Amino acid sequence: MDPATEYYARLQDRTAVHERHERLHRTIGNIRLAVAIAAVVIGFFVFGRPTISPWWLLLPASIFVVLAVWHSQVIETRDRAARAARFYEKGIERLENRWMGHGEAGESYREPDHVYADDLDLFGRGSLFELLCTARTQAGEVTLANWLKGPASSEDVLARQRAVAELRDKLDLREDLASFAEVVRTNVKPGALAIWGEKPRVVFPRSTRLAVALIVASVLLTFALWMAGWATRTPFLIAILTESCLGLALRSKVNAIVEAASQPARDLDLFADVVRCIEAQKFEAPLLVGVRSQLETHGEPASQQIRRLHVLISRLDDAKNEFFVLIAAAVMWETQFAMAVETWRSRSGSSIRRWLAAAGEFEALCSLAMYSFEHPGDTFPVLSGREAGHKGWFDAHGLGHPLLPEATFVRNDVRLGGELRLIIVSGSNMSGKSTLLRSVGLNTVLAWAGAPVRATRLELSPLQVGASLRTVDSLLDGRSRFYAEITRLRQIMDLAGRERTLLFLVDEMLSGTNSHDRRIGAEGLVRTLVDRGAIGLITTHDLALAHIAGALGPAAVNVHFSDTIVDGQLQFDFRLRPGIVEHSNALELMRSVGLDV
Repeated sequence: MDPATEYYARLQDRTAVHERHERLHRTIGNIRLAVAIAAVVIGFFVFGRPTISPWWLLLPASIFVVLAVWHSQVIETRDRAARAARFYEKGIERLENRWMGHGEAGESYREPDHVYADDLDLFGRGSLFELLCTARTQAGEVTLANWLKGPASSEDVLARQRAVAELRDKLDLREDLASFAEVVRTNVKPGALAIWGEKPRVVFPRSTRLAVALIVASVLLTFALWMAGWATRTPFLIAILTESCLGLALRSKVNAIVEAASQPARDLDLFADVVRCIEAQKFEAPLLVGVRSQLETHGEPASQQIRRLHVLISRLDDAKNEFFVLIAAAVMWETQFAMAVETWRSRSGSSIRRWLAAAGEFEALCSLAMYSFEHPGDTFPVLSGREAGHKGWFDAHGLGHPLLPEATFVRNDVRLGGELRLIIVSGSNMSGKSTLLRSVGLNTVLAWAGAPVRATRLELSPLQVGASLRTVDSLLDGRSRFYAEITRLRQIMDLAGRERTLLFLVDEMLSGTNSHDRRIGAEGLVRTLVDRGAIGLITTHDLALAHIAGALGPAAVNVHFSDTIVDGQLQFDFRLRPGIVEHSNALELMRSVGLDV
């Protein structure tokens, strides 16, 4: 399926369904009003001036009931079509590169001291998270954010790749999931749900359930005997008094159960639609089969268990009906169903967190599958274990930046590994140095999250990214930019030499100090990183740093981006070339904005 063609066709269809049912909604509303008016008129002739039989009132009443049921179905179909249309509108925005600022930015998942998240634009407006995330539950967002913030094992990545490949073309499933989960996102608080399920059980005295059943039976029996004239009312009054005393003794526990369960039960009822959507699928990928199995407890699907709780809560609500309240009190209705709710919670409540986590993992996988569907040219990376004399490997062909439009970015080849441990990138301003570093970093993050990458081919070993591309000063913390940079470099250095090879990405290393100290400091830092087995790229405007490659021998190489001036305008081709850049465009840029230099 061509993503754009499919999205536009489905958007047109869902929009037509919405408009058709919106017109039907208005028509049925008008008919219901007319039927109500007709019922009033018939009522006048039945009760005001009795000229016709009261049975005539059954006709408008029956019609009104049928219309009400039909109206409810029409509204549900209309609203679901509207949610589906929004789903495809957002997909078209992503395909047309109009998605920035329209999705979930994930600001709450930012960590200021994370070793690469801010530098690689993982969260925030126009971030990788905003591009990827189609999750509608908080659990799904948290799962996806965690996958981006930390690399998974090779086994987990391969399992995710297989799951994403299976989900990629299941567009109907993702539409249904988005339609149901939109309501969940707005109304459900997953943290409160899990806490409610895991709270200590409200313990009733032993044999309470039996005592309640016996008391209720005695009330009903004595009442029946009294009504039949076979006994006086005294036994009935004694039974009622005993029942009242028992009810008062249990009242605090019953109230605690009812008050605590009311909102979680309603939240779970909304969540059940998402669960049923997953349960209805049959999967082959082991990870998806495992996720689906997590939505079972004691061999029973979660949706059925949630449905049972919904029935119990509905019966509890019946006790508030003014026509039923006396009967409910006589049979200790609220007490019996409160105990049933607590029994449900003791049996299934501890599974709620697992259900939420499973649904969250499924949504995160669907987010990666959506990205894969919308970017058919992106490929799954090859996870390599080869060392070639050194640990660490990154071999990319046709590498691009995943946040840039595919029609405009320029692809480059980047290879690190074996003897080659460091690439020093020089070039003029705006030539593409920082973009290259982010392309390497973001694709590594995608690869070890289990997603496709923006490359025609990428082979890499287990890598831990460490980046310093956007260090800034902090007046509040009393830190200069240079101090912030060396603090980040210390953080990156601490990652080197561990089991997972460090991939370091440093933009304008030590730019906050003088050229002499910068040269010595930068050479010492990269030499230490290389000696500890790390691989990486650094960029520089200072051509003195480019000569570090000579000091490191075959472990380092220089590459550069160049520019040309055509009719007084700077032009860039963003092509990576071997060697050191031979000129700078700083003066031309200053003159282009009107500075007299």
